[in-house]
Amino acid sequence: MCRTKDEIVRYAPLCVYRFRLIVPHRLVDAQLCNQQYHSYEEIEDVPARLKWCRHHMGLMQKEVAEKIGITRGHYTKFESGETDYIPSDVADRLAELFHVPVTDLLDEYNSFLYNGQREMLLDCRKRLGLNQRAFARLIQVPAATLQIWESGKKRVTKSSWEKYLRDYIKVNEVCS
Repeated sequence: MCRTKDEIVRYAPLCVYRFRLIVPHRLVDAQLCNQQYHSYEEIEDVPARLKWCRHHMGLMQKEVAEKIGITRGHYTKFESGETDYIPSDVADRLAELFHVPVTDLLDEYNSFLYNGQREMLLDCRKRLGLNQRAFARLIQVPAATLQIWESGKKRVTKSSWEKYLRDYIKVNEVCS
């Protein structure tokens, strides 16, 4: 574009570009997360807590995974809810990265495992003054299963915890 005024030639570049605005996928996810939850305290499930923390730190899943020393695929499974168990060392690193207490980051099941299923089961049984057989009958599992759980040889699955232990431990606060 060219214009002459008072015998002075003035040039102004005129560039017109037409393009589609593409919003990054992670920005859309962050906006949806912010619309769904206004604060961390109102989030009840672990995957949503992880996603909320990650978005508020402006990180991608790949970056979180690198910072805590696991693969992106492994972290993605935590955030999608595909896996329900977060190992205690990973939970510690996530809590440190997101600047939240590990107890706030985990749900009841993961807290049960984090605090040590073996110790919690033994403590609960001993406080009730029951032997293994009597305690197994009380929570309605085979004595052999309780023995394996108390030995720490096998992790209590989330479905078993929900079916046999969660409600019982909630009712009897002496065991929690």
